[in-house]
Amino acid sequence: MKKSVTVRVPATSANCGPGFDSLGLALTLYNEFTFTVSDEQYGFSLKVEGEGKDSFHASGRNMAFASFLSLWNKLTDHRRIGLDVQMKNQVPKSRGLGSSSTAIVAGVTAASILSGANLTQDEILQEANKLEGHPDNVAPAIYGGFTISFQENGVAHTLRTIPKMPLQFIAVVPDMQLSTHLAREAIPKVIAHPDAVFNASRTALLTAALLEDRPELLEFALEDKLHQPYRAKLIPGLPEVFAAGKAAGAYQCIISGSGSTLLAYASPEKDGDAIGKAMVGAFASCGQTAVYHILQLNTKGTEVLHVEL
Repeated sequence: MKKSVTVRVPATSANCGPGFDSLGLALTLYNEFTFTVSDEQYGFSLKVEGEGKDSFHASGRNMAFASFLSLWNKLTDHRRIGLDVQMKNQVPKSRGLGSSSTAIVAGVTAASILSGANLTQDEILQEANKLEGHPDNVAPAIYGGFTISFQENGVAHTLRTIPKMPLQFIAVVPDMQLSTHLAREAIPKVIAHPDAVFNASRTALLTAALLEDRPELLEFALEDKLHQPYRAKLIPGLPEVFAAGKAAGAYQCIISGSGSTLLAYASPEKDGDAIGKAMVGAFASCGQTAVYHILQLNTKGTEVLHVEL
């Protein structure tokens, strides 16, 4: 007997400048996963189309398999199964756009449905957060929109909002991967009190500016002193690319997640292609190849596209 489910999970951009490990938003770039379980054959199989197709392998270390099996084994007694995963990827791997979070959320969602448990979004958040370790990427992947997340005694909580401010996002993706581990290692264990105050004020200002449609504040609200100054050295050309984006019309530019993608926030009335080309050109002048995507805010989060039980 075979059962399958297809889910689509959006890319995410965590931190949003000053909101380290707490703010995130979902973007209109997607990874699509089809999970098929069978009790007639055993083992893993994988087929990947699109981004990173040659870098994924069918094993328990693959996050799509690992996240599915983590919840499946918790919810059922059927541990000897065949598991086939098909992926159609638009989200680049190890670039700060939540590729691993798409796999985690997809696996947990699929296991929830195929096991018959049909967990709520909040329950899926808890399971995904256990695997990811922090909710700033998995929360917007699940709920869509702009999310403010925190943890209390190991339990993740998220407030999901839709900003009043209209925005487009230009994601400039250099041809270099940047591991989250390396990016986190670059951040000092202790920061100065004035820097903590700086980030607290900017995080509050960013949230209010988005909800109250105050675009003139974004230049300041997206500033950060907690992680970006330390990660900048890991992304050659970052100052030049930021400057090019702003000169072409962006409100402000940030590191998306832990990088290496740089994300420009801009009015929909601005020429997104001009901003993207300017930033790609600045990367090129520093010897780095890059591409850009003009994206919108995803408001739906994870979607179940097809189920066969």
